[in-house]
Amino acid sequence: MSKKYLFAALLSVVSYSNVVLAESVTPVENSVMLPSPETKKLNLVKAKLSNMLGFKIASIKPSPMAGVVEVITDQGLFYASADGNFLLHGKMYGLGENVSNLTEESLAQVRVNGMAKFSDDMIVFPAKNEKHVITVFTDITCGYCRKMHDQMADYNDKGITVRYLAYPRAGVKDRAGRYSQGFKDLRSIWCHEDPQQALTKAKSGSNVAARICDKPIEDEFNFGRQVGVTGTPAIMLANGMMVPGYQDPSKLFMLLESAQQGG
Repeated sequence: MSKKYLFAALLSVVSYSNVVLAESVTPVENSVMLPSPETKKLNLVKAKLSNMLGFKIASIKPSPMAGVVEVITDQGLFYASADGNFLLHGKMYGLGENVSNLTEESLAQVRVNGMAKFSDDMIVFPAKNEKHVITVFTDITCGYCRKMHDQMADYNDKGITVRYLAYPRAGVKDRAGRYSQGFKDLRSIWCHEDPQQALTKAKSGSNVAARICDKPIEDEFNFGRQVGVTGTPAIMLANGMMVPGYQDPSKLFMLLESAQQGG
């Protein structure tokens, strides 16, 4: 069985859910010795996951759970036993004074870092009286992405600046290894001399004039996969919280206000 199909089998049993960041809890002291980033044991865990599953590992560190390490990969966040013999894909919750989603807290930081990295490569629709900023993974073939874009004036009027990252839903390449049409269309839009106008026309159903330039469309797509995007639109808040799916302007504004106030 190839690495590709082995990994697909692992993910087939995992469902995606919308979560809200909860208050952090102090990690408990591990009762089992976990490998530190410098140890040979940790390097062996990284090598095993990379060789067996083809992971590209961005970071690996002890998790708050004894004997378990947190592994952030190009395919998302995983947990592994300290010896690398067991792998888990799911959410870890801390049960302190409050229930906290530790997995989401870790991914939130990855999202914040990624948004900073791609800030110069987003298509931005700024609000004149900016109160909130959201970053949205989008595709022009997505019905709810089009609906959201049609309401751009309403989002902006409420003080919500919308920043777009490209996420071709069909993937970057097809089965033959060629760039997908979705990828080429998004690349053409991002390469346009007026990306805002090109994106608006494309989401209205107009054909996309082909353009090629050096824009990180594939990197943005890979970033989305890493932080849990499974469909579009996927909305990231400034604090790294992610809200999957369409949100109407009024509801989104209320959510942003609540998040800002720590609610």
